[in-house]
Amino acid sequence: MSNYAIGDLQGCYMEFKQLLHKISFDIKKDKLWLCGDLINRGPDSRDCLSFLYSIKESCHIVLGNHDLHLLAVAHGSRGLGKTDTFSDILESPDLDKLLDWVREIPFHFIKEVTTDQGSIEFIMTHAGIPPMWNKADLIKNSNELSQALKGDQISKFLENMYGNEPNHLADCKTKDERLRLNINYLTRMRYMHPNGALDLENKGPINKAPKDLMPWFNLKPKIIDRNTHLLFGHWAALNGITGVSKITALDTGCVWGNKLTAMRLEDYKIYSCDKLN
Repeated sequence: MSNYAIGDLQGCYMEFKQLLHKISFDIKKDKLWLCGDLINRGPDSRDCLSFLYSIKESCHIVLGNHDLHLLAVAHGSRGLGKTDTFSDILESPDLDKLLDWVREIPFHFIKEVTTDQGSIEFIMTHAGIPPMWNKADLIKNSNELSQALKGDQISKFLENMYGNEPNHLADCKTKDERLRLNINYLTRMRYMHPNGALDLENKGPINKAPKDLMPWFNLKPKIIDRNTHLLFGHWAALNGITGVSKITALDTGCVWGNKLTAMRLEDYKIYSCDKLN
């Protein structure tokens, strides 16, 4: 049995199937770890989502911002944008089944894996983990978001999740604001100010960032210990490189013409396939 952590699919179904062939994925024995953004921007969102639903017992998946956007549009909390490419899901006869499943996907996943470096606890989210959170904080805040997503007020929750403010816990005056900030931490975060305030405007490579901003993973995340390894996607401009031990970026920008990447957790071996067409 092997565990493979894979970067953002974003509707790149053909590349996904090619990557599964390359790693000789065995649905009966292996596990896929998918770090979110399963759909949108790429050409085959419905194929990606339907296929993952069909093999869901062989997958560990966390939610990304594009997956949440699908739910928001489907529940009438947001309009379909000009660059959105998941109309095929909205028109699917299996829409309700797929949406119910997506609502059940968590914001984080934690599991110990026996590797060639010993037993390692891998922690996966879509965008990362705010440096000030410990493991208990992650579990508590992530689970609170999941409960809101499954609740009767889902449309209101999804409508309120949009926005870049507040960008610091000290500025949160309501529960809705705190939930929005936590969603942004887990699904949109890239850069932070030294005081822990989020910057959600800058998305590019680190060497082109304003001097007063730092990647979240350079702010010494409290959750890291000697037997912990963080996995995240979302930030294609990193091209899989963080420069930080025990923190792996999985998104290598397949939808933008680069590669789709998988890392085998047992030995950290990297597999990738180029964008097709």
